Parts: sequence; structure tokens; C-alpha cells
Amino acid sequence: MQPALLLLAAGMGSRYGGLKQLDAMGPSGQTMIDYAVIDAIRAGFGKIVFVIRKDFEAEFRETIGQRYEKRIAVEYAFQDLHDLPAGQSVPEGRTKPWGTAHAVRAARNVISEPFAVINADDFYGAEAYRQMAGHLRGIAGTEALSASMVGYVLKNTLSPHGTVNRGICRLDDGKLQAVEEFIAIGIDEDGTLRGEGRDGQRVKLDEDVIVSMNFWGFSPSLFEPLEEGFAQFLASRGSEMKSEYYLPTLVDQLIRDGQTECPVLRTDSPWFGVTYPEDKVRVVESIAKLTEQGVYEA
Repeated sequence: MQPALLLLAAGMGSRYGGLKQLDAMGPSGQTMIDYAVIDAIRAGFGKIVFVIRKDFEAEFRETIGQRYEKRIAVEYAFQDLHDLPAGQSVPEGRTKPWGTAHAVRAARNVISEPFAVINADDFYGAEAYRQMAGHLRGIAGTEALSASMVGYVLKNTLSPHGTVNRGICRLDDGKLQAVEEFIAIGIDEDGTLRGEGRDGQRVKLDEDVIVSMNFWGFSPSLFEPLEEGFAQFLASRGSEMKSEYYLPTLVDQLIRDGQTECPVLRTDSPWFGVTYPEDKVRVVESIAKLTEQGVYEA
């Protein structure tokens, strides 16, 4: 059974100022999504599922989806603010969806095989797809709940144009134990890499620590505990206007409850993302170098 790749493409880039998913990054107008699909096909994924919003479905299908429908199975799922567990409702005044775990939940009716999850506007590198595809093929056919994560080195994920937020991982014997969110990570005036933790204090960080960049792998049995966890989240925080149910939060809960283990597939590859408009130049230059090296076609 070939694994599926779930691309989370429903969000707008608030700091970037536009729909990053359709922004040209490659020498012939390729988008980040194009490179994700290319790397996934090469790695042996058998299906692509795009999680998008219904309001830009036509543009997305024409610009992205139709390019690949003859090369790989393509499905669509729609993240909708009102797509909630039975008995739940959207609080008055809320306008934004419920986060990355909610986005994954949108694909529950089109995923029946082991699958990976990525942000559609990030560049993860071909090695990461190969590692994840191999791991997912190894769990095909099992009914047990399985989770895995590609881990990146913090220094390979920073932006020279501003601070970033990262989930810093605590590992034991190569398995994820916890993810702690740090915000405003960057080089301070004294040249030290620091980030702000949950207590609001700015602390020194190890540049070689492993971080999560939202590249996860799961068995399809994830959807049952996801539904339960989302319902519990809505019961406790659903009335908050900006609350979000994050995928790392779900995985962390599953690990703490003993429902699964989460091996970390470490990669030393650089991660490219466009957090700020100025990042685009760096991403374009990096992809151009990979094209010159023959990794991708021009």
C-alpha cells in the first residue's frame, strides 16, 4: 500500500501578506506545492490530498491540481469553520478555522492508508519525503495507532529577516517525548540564539536542537482519537475566539496517554519557508541552486 501525502493549504499567510501556496518560487514559476508533489512522487507516495478552502477551489484546481491528476491520484478536502463534531457549534463572532488538527480532520473521509502531513507553503527537501515514505510503507496494513515526525535542526530553520516560532523537541532513544513551543526565536544583540518559552522568559537555545516543522506521519487510525480530542478541546476552549487545536498538541496528548510512540526521523537538510516577504529571495536562490545541481528540472 502506497502512502498518501496530505498538504495543508487552507491558510493565508498573515505576516507574508498573500496566498503563499500559489506564489512562484522556481525558475519556471513552480510553487512550493509543486516541489512537494514532485518530491512525494519520487519518494513513492501514491496519493495527494489537498486540504484547501472552498472559496479558492477553482483557482487552486486550475493552478495546481490539474498539473498532477495524470501522474498521481489527487483528492481534495475542505477545511470549514462549521465542520465540527456532532452537538458542537461555532461561537458567535468567530471567523477563523480551528488549527492544524482541524485541517487534518477535514480529510477523514478520503484517507484510508498511512499518510504524511505537511504545510503546503514550506520546502522540506527530498530526503525528508524518502525517509517518511519508507517509514509509512513499513506500517502499512497494521491497525495500531502510529505516529512519526521528521525532525529538523533548529539552525537550519531560522530566518535572517526576523524571529520565528518553533516547537522544540525533547527526545529519548530517538522517540519524541514532548514538544515545547518557543516564540520569537532569533539572534539577540549579544549574538546569542534565544527564544521565549511558555513562562514569557527569554532563554538561550541550542542551535542543534531538533525542532518540529509540521512534517508528521500517521496510520489512518489517527482519526478516531483526533475526533475525541477535538471534541474535548471544543468543550474546554471552543468559546475562545482565537483558540486553535494544533497537531503537535494532539500528538503530545497521545504520547502522554501511552496510546502511541513517535519515532523522529532526523534530517540535516535545510528547511525553506517564507515567513516574511524578504524570505522569498533566499528561497528562490536556494531552489535555483538545487535546479543547477540537477535535483529539479528547470
